Amino acid sequence: MTDTASDAPDPFLETGRLLFAGDWQFVTAAPTVEVLPPMVGMEIALAGRSNVGKSSLVNALTGRKALARTSVTPGRTQELIFFRVGPELSLVDMPGYGFAKAPKEKVEAWTHTIKAYLRGRVNLARVFVLIDSRHGIKPVDEEILDLLDKAAVSYAIILTKSDQVKPTALPHVIAGVLEKIKRRPAAYPVVFPTSSQTGAGFPELRAAVARLLHEQG
Repeated sequence: MTDTASDAPDPFLETGRLLFAGDWQFVTAAPTVEVLPPMVGMEIALAGRSNVGKSSLVNALTGRKALARTSVTPGRTQELIFFRVGPELSLVDMPGYGFAKAPKEKVEAWTHTIKAYLRGRVNLARVFVLIDSRHGIKPVDEEILDLLDKAAVSYAIILTKSDQVKPTALPHVIAGVLEKIKRRPAAYPVVFPTSSQTGAGFPELRAAVARLLHEQG
């Protein structure tokens, strides 16, 4: 098992490129689990702090400029946002966590929705947890990792904004993240450094999803 997403050429690089070059469409925004769409194909979900760049990552991953709306106001995504490409794959943008200005009741409601989603979505193959490369895993991130471990949902770490870290420092950031997750039971031991600005890391991330889809099939 390699430590990073880019140690060697990946045979799924082209498969992943074609998969994410498909016709991605917005499906629905679900504020509660009662209105989740039917389970179709495989699902992957994105979790992360509200200002970590999830919307930018969705747009960069799918090659669409405005598939996911971006905002300078943290916490705008207050629902489970579903995108789909054909019948085989759905991408779920989960509500951001860790922002201080949201009312406590709202945060509790979102937390309940996330927990219920993780418990009941049997076609959820992996959650990608987005971590800001400049800051690494913070205590608020540890809380979502604990939740995923308890729910026994496989997850992997995506480092965002890697272009804002010195190239010589990035391997140390990756090593630090790997050290923090190595004893976590549901953590996949690969870290994906990415930059939505430069496109770095996205071919490898698309390939990882394509491989997961192949394994699930």
